[in-house]
Amino acid sequence: MTNDTTTTVNGTTTDSLTTDSTTTGGVPDRATAAGREPRQVTPPEDRYATELAFLAAHDSGPRPPGWLLTPRAVVTFVMGSAGEALALPKGARPGAGVPPRLVIEQKFVGERALVERCVVTLAGERGLLLVGEPGTAKSMLSELLSAAVCGTSALTVQGTAGTTEDQLKYGWNYALLLAQGPTEQALVPSPVLAAMTRGAVARVEEVTRCLPEVQDALVSLLSERRIAVPELAGSEGAQVHAAPGFTLIATANLRDKGVSEMSAALKRRFNFETVGPIGDVDAETALVRRQSRAAVERVGAAFQVDDAVLEALVVAFRDLREGRSVEGWEVERPSTVMSTAEAVSVAGALGLAAAYFPGDRDVLSLLPGHLLGVVRKDDPADAARLLGYWDGPVRRRAEQGSATWRALWDLRAVLEN
Repeated sequence: MTNDTTTTVNGTTTDSLTTDSTTTGGVPDRATAAGREPRQVTPPEDRYATELAFLAAHDSGPRPPGWLLTPRAVVTFVMGSAGEALALPKGARPGAGVPPRLVIEQKFVGERALVERCVVTLAGERGLLLVGEPGTAKSMLSELLSAAVCGTSALTVQGTAGTTEDQLKYGWNYALLLAQGPTEQALVPSPVLAAMTRGAVARVEEVTRCLPEVQDALVSLLSERRIAVPELAGSEGAQVHAAPGFTLIATANLRDKGVSEMSAALKRRFNFETVGPIGDVDAETALVRRQSRAAVERVGAAFQVDDAVLEALVVAFRDLREGRSVEGWEVERPSTVMSTAEAVSVAGALGLAAAYFPGDRDVLSLLPGHLLGVVRKDDPADAARLLGYWDGPVRRRAEQGSATWRALWDLRAVLEN
């Protein structure tokens, strides 16, 4: 499920699993080249600027209106080139700093078919709704798709109970409004309206957290592809029409509490795609290792968590998430979502502890306490379920001779405090 991102996942985030980077393929990214101040999170259009420029020159096939890349190149940008160095065709004229050959990094760990369906939906200018458990990289995937399609992931509205209809449509510069009355110059477009006029991709995060009357504003917007501005009646600005290429990506968590159910009318305006957890344990372990290492190294520290600890961490998360161990033993699932994003967070915390408090204690000894902190987020009673997991799979693996799981079993008392 990441945000989350970095190399990413079908399972994560922050919803996103994002780490900063100053290079892509050995070439400084746009943010660094422009001399910007360092940022905790670099948007994908900046972080992967070299890859985007390379793919634009690499694939000269047909593109939907307003798209920077071909649909095939968008999928390659998200899923990577499988370690293969792609070569620019003869006669291609990329921008400065773009190499003739480049390996495209995999950013999303998940099914290629899922990404292809998402791209086809966007190419048809239909709304795309990404649903799934928290921490499955829905937001990250929407960012990557937006960056590849229109060059920006910034046209975003964060859905909350306090989101208003104005935030989906438009507002006003009140100083100009008082001085001039309602004019096009005084109108402040929302990110959605800006995307409509530019033929770009707008993003609405956590759409089901918006109140029903706010969600309803999207129904006419997605069906009629225009926004009426009654204050400007009689002028050309009274109707703002969507330019070719405009579409919208929304996200929604399946297990969020206190959300507003989408109306049937709004659901019909979207194609639904479910983003699930990472299916392969090795792929998830590699992702957690990569993301946590990047997070620790970003602050200038060395990553000192060995693979045995990371593997135990990922296996524990998967067992608790799926309600069954890899050996087939039943596990009582906690109410908290044991997402890949949370696993990355815990692995990063272990790495920082090892870097900032070297020699104080074995890193593995910190794992039970961090797991306890995760499972108690939604329901303190879940601590008992984690203790049950220790008395089940952890104990059995210790009895089978695993040194790592034996050490974890010996730390059972940490969970009783």
